[in-house]
Formats: sequence, C-alpha cells, structure tokens
Amino acid sequence: MLGASISQVEVSTISRQGFSLLLDQEEELFVPFSEFPWFRAAPVEQIFHVERPQSRHLFWPELDIDLHVDSIRHPEQFPLIARRP
Repeated sequence: MLGASISQVEVSTISRQGFSLLLDQEEELFVPFSEFPWFRAAPVEQIFHVERPQSRHLFWPELDIDLHVDSIRHPEQFPLIARRP
C-alpha cells in the first residue's frame, strides 16, 4: 500500500531558458530566467531544493527566494522594480 505523497512541488526540468515546476503532480509552471533572474546563476542543486510552506507560497532556502505561485502564473502582474538608494 502506497503512502500519501509528501512532495507538493518539484522541479521537473531545467534548460537554458528556465525551469519547470510541478505542483501537486497536476499543474506544471515554467519559471523563465528572463522574468526571474535570481535563478540564472544559481547552482542546479539549489534550484531543485524548493519548499512549499503554503499552497501559494514557494521557498528556496539556500537562495533565500520567496515567490507567490501567482507571480509565476502571471508575471506581468508582478513587475520587477529596482530602486536606487
């Protein structure tokens, strides 16, 4: 008898353009490096280590990156804004 799945999120593929996340083994989201540049130079091992503390919250502890799932689904609604000090 199989137990309940404990993996709510996993990285399924990585390419030069970005990586894909599988949520609840139902929905696959692509995370493009052009929209999420913090991952571009990250080691693959650290990209693979993703946690999902809440259903709409993803966290990469080694990279100290928190993302709302909707920011991946609709990046145009969450523009990157840099401010000079």
